[in-house]
Amino acid sequence: MHQNPWCIFFRTKTGHGERGRCLKEEIKLLIELQGFDSEIRRINIRKNELPGARERLDEELQRFEEAFDQRRKRTEDLQKTHRDREKDLKSGLESVKKAKSRLLEVKTNKEYEAMLKEIDTFNQKNSAIEDEILNLLEENENAGGELRTMERELEEVRARHDREVKALDEEIISLDIFLTAMAAKQQGTRKKIDPEILKKYDLIREKRNGQAVVAARKEVCSGCHMNIPPQMYNELQTYEKLYVCPSCNRIIYWENTDNGA
Repeated sequence: MHQNPWCIFFRTKTGHGERGRCLKEEIKLLIELQGFDSEIRRINIRKNELPGARERLDEELQRFEEAFDQRRKRTEDLQKTHRDREKDLKSGLESVKKAKSRLLEVKTNKEYEAMLKEIDTFNQKNSAIEDEILNLLEENENAGGELRTMERELEEVRARHDREVKALDEEIISLDIFLTAMAAKQQGTRKKIDPEILKKYDLIREKRNGQAVVAARKEVCSGCHMNIPPQMYNELQTYEKLYVCPSCNRIIYWENTDNGA
């Protein structure tokens, strides 16, 4: 007898003969297994994403902390510059004081004029330092306000980081629990499926990105969205043989859509 190349034949040995459980039940188990496998695959994909999500949260916090440290250093540098200029002004004022005291000791007009010129030079430098100190006071005030604002923002970023990291850690625990439950159900279902069909299922799933079993609706494969030969589509509804899609080679089963199923 000529065998259809798109049909999978199998035999299930039982105490009542080789036929055993009907094909419809096998397909039902395959659909159930595909559901477990798809869910396990989804969970594993999500688990693989979580370390990257955690890394991005850490990087975001690190960038903000580095920006805050730069702003704090700038503020500290301004404060130091302000203190240095005040010291310079104090020193300049002392120089003027000393120069004025020496002015009383000069004995010639030439020496007197030279001392006046020196005092004027000191005063000009001191005036420039005073102007710089005034500017630094304003800069320090603005920088201090910006630093305080950024410090509050940093506290919010840290708090949000901790919340989101905690949520990720809780999700990992939840996924592990769910994955364990799914794996147990998956193994339970695998034990019920005919070994020949299970082997075929595993081969197809490996080649088709984790999806080995798909529904056929209105003569169209839901896996590749290609048309199914009318005769094959009619035979699918009898559950006499196990068929694979002629286009994508996935196992296909008939899904009744007459009642919106």
